[in-house]
Amino acid sequence: MNNQTKTEVNKPKLQKLHDVTRVAQFQNKDIINGLFEVANEFKNSSDHPESLHGKVVATLFYEPSTRTRLSFEAATERLHGKIISTENAGQFSSAAKGETLEDTIKTICGYADAIVLRHPEIGAAERAVEVASVPIINAGDGAGEHPTQALLDLFTIREEKPEIDGLKIGLVGDLLNGRTIHSLVQLLSMYDVELFFIAPEQLQLPEKYKARLREIGIKYTDCDSWDNTIEKLDVIYVTRVQKERFESEEDYIKIKDSFILDTTIMRQAKQDSIVMHPLPRVNEIALEVDADPRAKYFEQAHNGLYVRMALLQMLLVP
Repeated sequence: MNNQTKTEVNKPKLQKLHDVTRVAQFQNKDIINGLFEVANEFKNSSDHPESLHGKVVATLFYEPSTRTRLSFEAATERLHGKIISTENAGQFSSAAKGETLEDTIKTICGYADAIVLRHPEIGAAERAVEVASVPIINAGDGAGEHPTQALLDLFTIREEKPEIDGLKIGLVGDLLNGRTIHSLVQLLSMYDVELFFIAPEQLQLPEKYKARLREIGIKYTDCDSWDNTIEKLDVIYVTRVQKERFESEEDYIKIKDSFILDTTIMRQAKQDSIVMHPLPRVNEIALEVDADPRAKYFEQAHNGLYVRMALLQMLLVP
């Protein structure tokens, strides 16, 4: 089929971005709005352009993933590109033989037009960019950042709420190690929001992010319980306590059940609030909450497909 008969997607102003490694690259509302315009077009049409025809995208994951890896692969396929992939690169690649990340990236650049990288080390995506000849997309670097997750989170909030300005947003759970939180806080700081950090003291948001919020005048409150907070929130963003980030299982067990969202808590929440979660969940959102129309975490996961289609379109199509 001739590409001209397919849905035409106007490419907004993202030409200056060669890679997607940090959410700071998107702290410009024109770029955000352009990206979301493309994502909306993809979401509202099943007739997608063959814009990645002839392109190969490599998904290189050193940590487990379901949603991020598969949504990037599905996004590539929907735009008629091809995927080469390794799901557990730490074991099933030459990394198991001692190959450096840099050497792996240099090699894969000869096979692919873009590399989607997940790695357990903070800053791994930046290291990859230094040696890569093709775009690098950060799919999560340890406890550092997860920029594409933050973008789909913001996209979901915009889908569910008429305005982001004025929202009261609660971020719940492991804020210390949660790379999704670290990236989302930076994006939300572009708007006139009020943030509530609901977490045990040991898992509170790192000071560097709070310092930035104070610098730009974003109001935030540290909370060690749901009390007097849940009823204020327009958005309840829950994260799991990440067992893999703890040095001992004993420390993890002490803290893992600190905040569990169930129907009792939800009865205190606003009727027009929304519940989000980057997934996977363990027990921090009770299964019974799934039936609540305010639960948006599966729609949130599905939105990842359209946002990542938009990113690939904007990075790889001239």
